[in-house]
Amino acid sequence: MPRFFLSLFLALMLTLAANAVDTERPRILVTTDIGGTDPDDDQSMVHLLLYADVLELEGLVSSPYGPGRKKDILEVIAEYERDFATLRKHSPRYPAPEALRAITKQGALESPGAAGFGSATEGSEWIIHCARRDDLRPLHVLVWGGLEDLAQALHDAPDILSKLRVYFIGGPNKMWCVDAYHYIEQRHPALWIIEANSTYRGWFVGGDQSGEWGNQAFVKRHIAGHGALGDYFATQLKGTIKMGDTPTVAWLLHGTPGHPTQPGWGGQFVRVWDHRHTIFNHHTNEADKAEAFGVFEFAIPAPEGFTSQNQATMVFDKRIPANGALEGQTLRFRFSPRDAKIWPYLIESDFPALHGQGGRFTAELPPLEKTKPASTTHPNWWIDDPSPETTEGIHRGAKTVNRWRIDFLRDFAARMDRCVR
Repeated sequence: MPRFFLSLFLALMLTLAANAVDTERPRILVTTDIGGTDPDDDQSMVHLLLYADVLELEGLVSSPYGPGRKKDILEVIAEYERDFATLRKHSPRYPAPEALRAITKQGALESPGAAGFGSATEGSEWIIHCARRDDLRPLHVLVWGGLEDLAQALHDAPDILSKLRVYFIGGPNKMWCVDAYHYIEQRHPALWIIEANSTYRGWFVGGDQSGEWGNQAFVKRHIAGHGALGDYFATQLKGTIKMGDTPTVAWLLHGTPGHPTQPGWGGQFVRVWDHRHTIFNHHTNEADKAEAFGVFEFAIPAPEGFTSQNQATMVFDKRIPANGALEGQTLRFRFSPRDAKIWPYLIESDFPALHGQGGRFTAELPPLEKTKPASTTHPNWWIDDPSPETTEGIHRGAKTVNRWRIDFLRDFAARMDRCVR
């Protein structure tokens, strides 16, 4: 074969090979409440960027709650930029810092209220933009905070639903975004979604934590002193691993992403069950029960004279607010209890007849027999495995993650070494 044609043939083969690799890289869009009250998102962002050469990052969206904003994502990218030249020695696929900044977007700044959606944001519009790209691969939306931007995107562009594969770190996040969750669950039941309310805790609870694999020992030995990213990580949470959002990424690194019932670093899940939404039309007491991690809703008659100009907030456990919404003559409050315990609540209102009313209810983990029948309305919705053998302490499903602890930490340590070698 003439040299020209041989060169052309080899170039074509290399191009095809490169394209083949690209089709294997999962498309990723992350929504995160980084910069809020829990800096585990900062740790997860460091981990994500260290694996950015084997992922196709398409979006980094700042989601609501606390002081977290787009600038907090950019802060971690600045640390990544300091290590970029060293990382590039290991793989030319690491995205340039300016490319990461270009896909960083500001999402919702607050909850849209009982409807679960409100006005479009830079973040929700970017979700739509990415989902509508001409690409046969699904778009993996990894939700590390609230669901508001995803709910807004689905409301504004329901046609994108079939392109999405969502992994939602629920639990406390669900507690703060219950209205957006309720909207998605009720209006888009066909969505493909993993709802991890407790499985994710296996990243930092249980497993082999002996020696260098302990939550603090690992940071001291394998992260601190490993480039700008390592030093930044080590300043978070007093140098202790949490990284509660990282299972969403690990799911794509080692496992079978299209099959949530199969084992992998990000956990192993079961089909969701029905009847997780409990409605009360009266003030409750300890005898009234609802499912932990489900949706608890008050639908109480509004007092005579109460109008949409009035305000009412139901405060749970003295700190978690649920804003009331007036629908006709009914006042609605929603809440998702993250813990199985007795939850007290008190109403704060500018309407004197309502202010100070309160009660309590009991949140319980559902019995196993309730979880056996798969949902008849949500065919692509998965949740924590409730089996006793997967439970770590009180955390259902956590052992499906922590069983891999040494494997995923050893791999993470190798990635951290890239910052210094």
